[in-house]
Amino acid sequence: MVNIKVGTRGSKLALTQTNFAAEELKKTIPNAGIEICIIKTSGDIMQDVSLLTIGGQGVFVKEIEEALLSKKIDLAVHSMKDVPGEIPEGLMFAAILPREDVRDVLVARDNIKMEFMPKGAKIGTGSQRRGAQIKAILPDINIIPLRGNIQTRISKIETENLTGVILAAAGMKRMGLVEKITQFLPVETMLPSVGQGALGLQIRKDDVELANTCAALNDATTAVEVTAERAFLRALGGGCRLPIAALGKLDGQMLTLEGMIAAPNGSTMIREKISGTINDAEEMGEKLAEIVLDKGGRRLMDLMC
Repeated sequence: MVNIKVGTRGSKLALTQTNFAAEELKKTIPNAGIEICIIKTSGDIMQDVSLLTIGGQGVFVKEIEEALLSKKIDLAVHSMKDVPGEIPEGLMFAAILPREDVRDVLVARDNIKMEFMPKGAKIGTGSQRRGAQIKAILPDINIIPLRGNIQTRISKIETENLTGVILAAAGMKRMGLVEKITQFLPVETMLPSVGQGALGLQIRKDDVELANTCAALNDATTAVEVTAERAFLRALGGGCRLPIAALGKLDGQMLTLEGMIAAPNGSTMIREKISGTINDAEEMGEKLAEIVLDKGGRRLMDLMC
């Protein structure tokens, strides 16, 4: 019998996603004994501090990756939007599972849609990316910093008198909370985070047997799209913690990639799109980053960093 220790964060959403991944693994190796290991990350522990203050991207994966490297666990399940562009030496993603809805959603008091928000409306989000894009189209909106799990953030509409909160559609769907959604925000308005909606199975590079097992679960379309998005993120060097968004879309053999970098207040936004083939994912991410930098992104980084 094969025993696999799977590391994850302890939120309801993380456990739901990890249990889904575990069931998929069991289909590949039916005799596997799978142990779910909850690992507290700095992002989970420091709930009352902004993500930027405690390190930005990576605060939800660092401790899990350390557990992998130290062989306390064999496999980690990550939301790909939480994973920095660079991952530690010795680790790899053995599979990217089929992607959920990439969009963001609005959950609002009295079901007020974004285009009808009153001046001064208070919208909760812990994401610079979301805040910048909202401010770009609705400069009179007040962005209220928000942390916590999905249920906590939704509850703050009442407890903190918010007009609404912005969340990921993927999490809402996985948690069975679709009926609470006021509005799905189109990607034309709200370009998603790099890797949004995708789950990655991370292992040690030298674990050849587990790599072969996980390979059967890899979704080729999602993997190509996320590869291009992550190459864009890496080429920007994390953007000095500026808002960054990207979305790859594979149609047959043709891949389109759209990327954005913005000022946190939405006053400046550089958003571009390129096309290529399925074999060009990595190069497209790097090329798009160079285009965005040349069209004002570099100047923005110089001003903001």
